[in-house]
Formats: sequence, C-alpha cells, structure tokens
Amino acid sequence: MAEPSFTLRTPDDDSLPRKICDSCGFVAYDNPKIVVGSVVRHEGRILLCRRAIEPRRGFWTIPAGYLELNETPEDGARREAKEEAEAELEIERLLAVYSVPRISQVQLIYRARLRSPHFAAGPESLDVRLFDPAEIPLEELAFPSVHWALGHDFEAETGAAPVPFSNPPGESGNRMPNGRPVAHEES
Repeated sequence: MAEPSFTLRTPDDDSLPRKICDSCGFVAYDNPKIVVGSVVRHEGRILLCRRAIEPRRGFWTIPAGYLELNETPEDGARREAKEEAEAELEIERLLAVYSVPRISQVQLIYRARLRSPHFAAGPESLDVRLFDPAEIPLEELAFPSVHWALGHDFEAETGAAPVPFSNPPGESGNRMPNGRPVAHEES
C-alpha cells in the first residue's frame, strides 16, 4: 500500500489552507495542543517541580503537561501531578484558561490540594518542593503561564470571585515578566 500524499490547499467549505490527501480527499486538521496542570497547595505552601527535561530544564514549574486522548482535563491534571511529583491531588476548581497562540497551546490550570503529604520527584523532575508563597524563586520560574497561575492563585486565595482567569491584559505568553523572550512553553 502506497504512503498517502498530501497537498496544502483550501477545501471548498473552508477559508484556510489544509493538508488534503491527494487520493481520498481526507483533510488533516492541525489543532492546538491542550496543556493541563495545577497550582497545588498543602498547608499554605505551593508545590513546585524543578524540570528535568527541556524546554527550560532546571527551572521551576507547576505540575503540568499535555492532555492525552480520551482523558478529562481533571484526570490529566491529576496524572501530570502523579508523573512529575508522585503527588495525589484533590482538584478544587478551574483556576484559569490561558492562550499561547504562538505555539498553538490552550492551558487549563486548576487549583488543587495534596490528598496526602507524600510527594517526590518523578522522572521529569529534578526536585519537588513545597514553597511558602513569599519564598517562590520568581526569577527561576520556567514559563510566563507559571507566573500567571501563581498570581491568579494568590488572587483566588485572597478572595477573588471563583471564575476562571485568563491571560493578563496585553500578555500573549511570548515574554517572561522580566521582559526576556521565551523560546518554548510547556511540553
């Protein structure tokens, strides 16, 4: 059986060029990736993972990663926390929905609590720690969305209405809060 051959062209009922199979007409849509994660609290402290993988190896992040097929976002957030921090979570609510269009990502970030005090570095983490919010190493956070999520969690913790937050005004995820460009986001 011959490998399918695709040509980039605009389908009759569409306005964007798509990869279309030359023999059967199948349209191969490229869609954004969905990232799920959590700001995890335990006794007033926040769980962070030091990344053992690129991009941003050695920087701190919240437990997060790509949603898998046939998985709910909540289950994905729990799975990521288990993989990265060996942590069992109790998801409380959706904290934020972030859009990072330059890398075609939509991020669903939850507020969560540890179900037990046990956690440890998983294979994608060099270290996992609980930080007092005032001691979080802000200059060592991996991605703009981690800054946003921690800030939004702080707002939620201090009484903000329980609606999902979104990108801060004027922020598209292409710069860190210190103004330096970011080459990659979560993966």
